[in-house]
Amino acid sequence: MTKRSAIPAPAARRLVCSCCGAEFGCNLSSDCWCADESAKLPMPEQSSDGDCLCRDCLRKAAAPAVH
Repeated sequence: MTKRSAIPAPAARRLVCSCCGAEFGCNLSSDCWCADESAKLPMPEQSSDGDCLCRDCLRKAAAPAVH
């Protein structure tokens, strides 16, 4: 029998959308809300204002690529 180690999932990060300033959570796991989004965008290039986008801004940014 193998013993599984109980590694707790990382706590959700509180982020501020680099586009609109809205605060949202990111739990850095496959069950994050962004994993359920149909649009997949590359992460912004490293800059002082680049990080994840909130759900609304992600959808707005992906809209031109879909159409």
